[in-house]
Amino acid sequence: MRRWNGWGDDAEGFALPESAAPFLERAVGGSRPPRDATLSEVCAQVPSSRLPAHPRVSTEESDRVRHSRGQSLPDWIAVRSGRLGVLPDGVAHPTSSAEVRELLAWAGEVGARVIPYGGGTSVVGHVNPLASDAPVLTLDLGALDGLLSFDEKSQLATFGAGVRGPVLEARLNERGYTLGHFPQSFELATLGGWVATRSSGQQSIKYGRIEQLFAGGHLESPAGELELSPFPASAAGPDLRELILGSEGRLGVLTEATVRVVPKPEREAFHAVFFPGWEEGMEATRRIAQAGLPLAMLRLSTAEETATNLALAGHRRLLNALEKGLAVFGAGERKCMLIVGFAGRERMVEASRKEALAIAKGEDGLHLGKTFGHQWHKNRFRAPYLRNELWERGYAVDTFETALTWTKVPAYVAAVTAAIRDGLADEGEKVHVFTHLSHLYPSGSSAYTTYLFRLDADPEVNLRRWQKLKDAASKTIVERGGTISHQHGVGVDHKEYLEQEKGPLGIQAIEQACRLFDPAGILNPGKLVD
Repeated sequence: MRRWNGWGDDAEGFALPESAAPFLERAVGGSRPPRDATLSEVCAQVPSSRLPAHPRVSTEESDRVRHSRGQSLPDWIAVRSGRLGVLPDGVAHPTSSAEVRELLAWAGEVGARVIPYGGGTSVVGHVNPLASDAPVLTLDLGALDGLLSFDEKSQLATFGAGVRGPVLEARLNERGYTLGHFPQSFELATLGGWVATRSSGQQSIKYGRIEQLFAGGHLESPAGELELSPFPASAAGPDLRELILGSEGRLGVLTEATVRVVPKPEREAFHAVFFPGWEEGMEATRRIAQAGLPLAMLRLSTAEETATNLALAGHRRLLNALEKGLAVFGAGERKCMLIVGFAGRERMVEASRKEALAIAKGEDGLHLGKTFGHQWHKNRFRAPYLRNELWERGYAVDTFETALTWTKVPAYVAAVTAAIRDGLADEGEKVHVFTHLSHLYPSGSSAYTTYLFRLDADPEVNLRRWQKLKDAASKTIVERGGTISHQHGVGVDHKEYLEQEKGPLGIQAIEQACRLFDPAGILNPGKLVD
């Protein structure tokens, strides 16, 4: 069963090796986990619903609690402490576009606000109800998960927008195809959520971001229906798909989505290369990204992330041998690991592998075969479970990300690392911070940063510490010329920085579109723009 106050299935876990505890103590200090509230305790605090009765709307306490928050650190602090604040007044589970249309009309009649809910994996507040005099209805789209049509000649598949990643891939794999969209939240995230937030998958170099994969769909809005035909290309004015991409539920509820699919690759291979330092690794990674090779992915970890990943992986004997071997070749404490992924036809994979590894070797990269690359690929969707384990050991974990041009990447990584590492120094607390480059482009790269700090017994202290670190990260991103969000969207957490990126006229254009599709402002208010 899905865990109500953390990530994933409550029967799954992430077992840390014995070496993890001393590593964490050296990094940020010893800790003691705060007491978590139970589901029954939280449900006992749920206020009465403000919605009138409706046959499709559940007002049951547990249903409302489970749909009240996403997966950000503030969300975890809220649910773990039992201080949820505002909750939805009801949850509906529509099974068709017609039912969504009916529920939107009903919400308008009773003066309710509506929050579209996919997998609940947002880390920037997309699904959180905000304080309001109006009741809140959450639309859980999980029942809209069917494969509605499959056009093999055109390589187009239409799904209900509530389909989760594993279900979507399984239905395509049965036919010998793949979408190739694998964000870290893949296990729980939905197709509609990917479109609404402009998601990017781990193998986006090969398959593309969701904007390249989204061919069309069906949108239900308070102002009417919008049908987006899956043309291969069109010059008939502005592309309305681009309006829906990244709209975060403000324009309507996406109920169907048509995506471009491709045959499953003949071969996939993931290799690890170690560099003596960050500068050599960045130069090799940039050169590989700009070489035009048919790669699946690149992921370069800083020395801090490399050390952290190795320390938390276990296999002490193997790692000791690795450390000794790397030291012989000059890759000591500053070593950085690059994962290179290949996918496609056998001959193309082999040719691409040779060329990429030759470029890496030119920057003193040491190729150590497929062992570490295979382990990364095998466990790539298990990383979110580590957050559960670390919380229960007394550590908070959060992430943020951006994308910058290559000329700006080195200074940004150094600046944001310093800002977060020293962000709680005035409280005598240490922060462990590390970054990787992924989703690489010829002109630049995303930079994805993870940090952890000790939890305090007081949830308000933890929330205040998160806010300090989030502010420091966001200000550094803006000052260093990055986008405020490469793949997580805007939601609530990034909203105050959006105008600096879009400009006043750009914000007005988004606001006008919201008014057109949603004249009464009932859809997901307070997200993206006011």
